[in-house]
Amino acid sequence: MNKKIKLAVFASGGGSNAMAIQRYFQQHESIEVVAYLTNRPDSGVVKLAEAHHKALLIFTSKELNHTNKVLDFVQYHAIDLIILAGFLLKIPENLIVSFPDRIINIHPALLPKYGGKGMYGHFVHEAVKAAGDAESGMTIHLVNEHYDEGAILFQEKCMVHPEDTAAEIAAKVLILEHKNFAPIIEAYCFHKFT
Repeated sequence: MNKKIKLAVFASGGGSNAMAIQRYFQQHESIEVVAYLTNRPDSGVVKLAEAHHKALLIFTSKELNHTNKVLDFVQYHAIDLIILAGFLLKIPENLIVSFPDRIINIHPALLPKYGGKGMYGHFVHEAVKAAGDAESGMTIHLVNEHYDEGAILFQEKCMVHPEDTAAEIAAKVLILEHKNFAPIIEAYCFHKFT
């Protein structure tokens, strides 16, 4: 393979998954993170992009949903695969149509449980705790036009003990996310583009 597979990472929060992805692909011979995108100027990926000299786009929800600003940016950078690493806005149709089966999301629960609008971050872990579930986990899936309903690529479980707090459940799930997200992205890239 001559040309590197180019990734664009979208994030809204602290960016710990984005950092894990950046580390994993830092010296990769076939895959490279070339751009970071966020809807929040205080997101961790702003500093990450600056530190690693990557392209960065900060945009509003309105720009995402009612203009081609985001689509134009990822097309300009010849992105092959979009990665949602804690990105909280719904992906608009113009991106889904332009990147069919080329947008991957990570979700902090075992989908289809605890998915859908409003189910993100601590809300997911609080719901798992409230339900008294004996296990939780994470899901890596393709993105379609519905929240958390795209084809599942990978899941891994962790045990939940009755005494675990929502924060402790979150910490267990985050370990699974950091361990699995980049390797699954890598495997999907090789499956899809080689």
